[in-house]
Amino acid sequence: MARLLKIAFGLVLWLELQSQTKQSYFAPHYLDPKRTEKVLSILPLVDSLYHQYFVQKGFPSMAYGIVLDGQLVASKAFGMIQRSPDILSSTKALYRIASMSKSVTAMAILQLRDAGKLRLDDQASKYIPELKNNTLLTSDAPAITIRHLLNHAAGFPEDNPWGDRQLDDSNLELKALILQGTYFSNVPGIAYEYSNLGFALLGQIVEKVSGMTLESFTKRNIFQPLGMFQTEWEYFKVPAVTLVHGFRRVNNAFKEEPLLHHGSYGAMGGLFTSIEDFSKYVSLHMSAWPPRNGPENVVLKRSSLREMHRPANFSGFNPWFQYASGRPCGVVSAYNYGLGWLKDCEGREYVGHSGGLPGFGSQWRFLPEYGLGVISFANLTYAGLGGINLQILDTLINLADLQPYQLPPSDILNQRKSDLMQLLPEWSPSIVDQFSSRSGNIFSESFFPDYPIDELRKNTLASFKQIGKIKSIGELHPENQLRGTFDIIGEAGRLEVFFTLTPENPPLIQELSIDFKKE
Repeated sequence: MARLLKIAFGLVLWLELQSQTKQSYFAPHYLDPKRTEKVLSILPLVDSLYHQYFVQKGFPSMAYGIVLDGQLVASKAFGMIQRSPDILSSTKALYRIASMSKSVTAMAILQLRDAGKLRLDDQASKYIPELKNNTLLTSDAPAITIRHLLNHAAGFPEDNPWGDRQLDDSNLELKALILQGTYFSNVPGIAYEYSNLGFALLGQIVEKVSGMTLESFTKRNIFQPLGMFQTEWEYFKVPAVTLVHGFRRVNNAFKEEPLLHHGSYGAMGGLFTSIEDFSKYVSLHMSAWPPRNGPENVVLKRSSLREMHRPANFSGFNPWFQYASGRPCGVVSAYNYGLGWLKDCEGREYVGHSGGLPGFGSQWRFLPEYGLGVISFANLTYAGLGGINLQILDTLINLADLQPYQLPPSDILNQRKSDLMQLLPEWSPSIVDQFSSRSGNIFSESFFPDYPIDELRKNTLASFKQIGKIKSIGELHPENQLRGTFDIIGEAGRLEVFFTLTPENPPLIQELSIDFKKE
C-alpha cells in the first residue's frame, strides 16, 4: 500500500509539473527606427552649446563626446592642452579625469568579488589591518566594510580639497595616516559623506587581494580588454604631445598646476584618459541595459554593472531643481559603487560621476533606459561640467523626442488579457465558472473575495455604458512581467484596464481595475 501511495503521489506531482509553464522573457527595445538619425541631426546644436560653454567659462581647453547605443557618434575638442609651445586639444588628448576614476576602482573591487576573492560586507580591516587601530565614533558603531567605502558611508569626513593634494602619497604614508588613528564625522552606515580617503583604501584592498598594483590590475582586467590602450594612471607614461596640462586662473591669467604622480590616492582620482578611450568604458556600462539573455562581456558581467548603477546611499533631494531651459523638475540623488545616481520628476534616471582636481574638471553621465551618454573634460581647476552635460542630454532627448526602451508584454500577460476580454463586460456565469475551475482557473484565491461577482458585474457594465460602442482594443503596456495596462476604446471615451498577477505557476489574476477616461 505504501508503495502504491508513493507511486500515486509521484504521478500527481508529474501531472502538476506538466501543467506548469516556463516563464517567457522578451528584452526591451526602442520603438523609433529613426532615433539615431534624429540624434545626429541635432549634433550641430550640441557642438554649438559646448563651444559657447567653453568660451563663457574661459577654459584653456575642453573636449566632449556623445555616446548613443554604445557608439561614440560625436566628439570634438577646443582650445590648448599646453602652452609655450601651444598644443591644440583633441579627442585623443589625455586629461586627468579626477574622481571619475572612482568607478574604475569600484569595478576592480567587483571583479574581485565576482571571482570569489572578497565579499563586499567583509570588514575593511581584514585587508587593511591598520584600521583596527581606529576608534569609531560610538561604542555601538559597526565595523567599516568594503561596501561602506564604496558608498561613501564609512563615517570619514568629506575631504575635498584636502584629498586632492594627497594624490601622490605612497602606500606607506597612507598606512601611517590610518595607523595613527583617524577622526570620524559619522558612524559607519548611516550617512553619505564624500570620502577620497575611502577610495584610497579601496585601492589598497585591490592591491592586497590581487597581489598586483592597482595600475597593473586595471590595465590587465579593464583597459586592455576594452581597447583603452592610451589610458594611464601615471602622467609620465603619457606621450608628451597628448598629455593635457592643468591650469588655475590667477589674476585673469592661466597658471599651470604641477602634475602629481600616481600614488596611493590615485584610486580616488588619478586616471588620465581621452574622450575616445573613455567612450569605450562608457559603452561598457551602457551595455548592461536592458537586462537580457545572451553572452556576457569579458570585463564585468551585466548584473554586476547594473549593481554599480543602482542607488544605495541617499545623498540629496532638490525639489526646486530647474533644467537649463528653465523647466522646473525636482531631483533626488544617491551614490553607489563609485557612481552617482539621479532621478528627476519625469522619471528619468541618470548615472555618472564628476571629477575635479587642481588643474582639471570632468564629468560623464548616461541614461540607462535611453541608451544615451555624454562625456566632457576641461583643464581648469574644478571646472564644472555637470550642468552643461545635463543640458546636452535634456536637449537631445527633447528635440529628438527620444523615448526609453519599451518592455514587450510577456506571454502570460497577453494570455490573461485575452482571458479577461472573454469575460468583459457581462462576467457571464458560465465563463466565470469555466475560468474558475481547477483546469482552467485564471483567478487567484483572493480575487472574488476582494471583488464580489455581483458588484464586479454591475460596475463593469456601468463603465462600458459610459464609453458607448467599442471601437478597438488597445495594445497591452506592461509595467513588468506580471503587471500591465490596456485600453478599451469606445465612441465616448476609453476604459483603462489594469491587472496584476500572482507569483504562482501559472500566474493568476489577483487585482483588477477598470477606470473610465474621457477623451
